[in-house]
Amino acid sequence: MCVVDELVECVDGQDRVLRVVVSRRQAIREGWLHRVAVTVCRDERGRILVHRRSEQRSRFPGLYEVVVGGAVDVGESYEQAAARELAEELGIPVLPRLLFTFLNRSGMSPHWLGVHEAVVPDAVVPDPDEVAWHGWLTEPELRPALLEWRFTPDSHETFSRYLAFRTAQS
Repeated sequence: MCVVDELVECVDGQDRVLRVVVSRRQAIREGWLHRVAVTVCRDERGRILVHRRSEQRSRFPGLYEVVVGGAVDVGESYEQAAARELAEELGIPVLPRLLFTFLNRSGMSPHWLGVHEAVVPDAVVPDPDEVAWHGWLTEPELRPALLEWRFTPDSHETFSRYLAFRTAQS
């Protein structure tokens, strides 16, 4: 059971805010659409930050992730939420760039996911309550890790779409 109780706004199938505010726990339990913002973090050399969630996390404890993020709070934009999450989880003040959004059905409940990208310092200092381990992997190193390590469901879907987006942009 998810013990997260931050307040989120429900959105519709086109990602329009409905002006209905509920706890994230209720949104997850009822399957109501809400927003989540995540960021793929790269260093100056292009490596991707991978981290393992703390065992104390209510959602997916101990699993690996290729994104940093969380729920979009009431009144926040995707970009504001992504920046807040980077500051909370990694202690870095950076404004990530929104790349795309999609209706994600691969997590605990359906939600709109705003996927961002940011270049961050490779000497991040993660919050130990959030992150148990972190490291930097190249894309060729990350591909087998996604198959061998236990990643969150969101990580697989998000990274696949992220790579497709980057390919389409080149």
